[in-house]
Amino acid sequence: MAEQVATYTSTEQLTAVASRLLEDKKSVLVGTGLPVIAALLAQRTHAPGLLIIFEAGGIGPRVPVLPISVGDSRTFYQAAAASSMHDVMSACQAGYVDFGFLGAAMIDVYGNINTTVIGEWEHPTARLPGSGGANDIGSLCPRTIILMRQDKRKFVERVNYITTPGYLDGPGARERAGLPPHTGPYRVITQLGVYGFDEETKRLTLLALHPGVTLADMRANSACEILIPSEVGTTDPPTEHERRLLHEIDPAGMVLGK
Repeated sequence: MAEQVATYTSTEQLTAVASRLLEDKKSVLVGTGLPVIAALLAQRTHAPGLLIIFEAGGIGPRVPVLPISVGDSRTFYQAAAASSMHDVMSACQAGYVDFGFLGAAMIDVYGNINTTVIGEWEHPTARLPGSGGANDIGSLCPRTIILMRQDKRKFVERVNYITTPGYLDGPGARERAGLPPHTGPYRVITQLGVYGFDEETKRLTLLALHPGVTLADMRANSACEILIPSEVGTTDPPTEHERRLLHEIDPAGMVLGK
């Protein structure tokens, strides 16, 4: 029997998997790019009551197509409120936001995110855009989901710079730093699989691989030791309905590609 060829891309796969983590009648604060697409997909499928919040103040919009930034006018389309960054971050601090949805340039085994600088601070290989609202989201939201591409430069033992705190250096570190209890990174989703964090050690743990991806693939794209449980699941591929919706959300292929 001939091997079946996947009809979806790795980006479609990770976006669909991420969207399924979001729950109906919950709230999510999203960052630019893939997090927006995943949240909009969830709102158009299993979570119609999902409250999407944008950093610049759009609360509860019904975004027609992918905005180019969190301050794009489309983030206010049919919104419940055209508010402000102050109100959005205050809602996070007050505990009213259930999920944080972020991208990342680099992540380490404790879920710390770097979007500031690659290499040494004084003589960097590259300088990146920085935090924006990512630090607030990662510091204050109960469950932060990170979407990113995975390779050895991005999955590391310790990040060069902590832009957004994960579990810092291990169990209890967030609390010692004064961050709210019961908050922190929840899932990391890449083109290879889905990761969580071990309850005791707070280290990155493999939960599931995408179809066709092997443990060898995962290890070949990681420059750190990832915990692997005795049973590793396999994610479901995106449905044709999900794929159609994804390209309605991003018709120009700005993030999904053509």
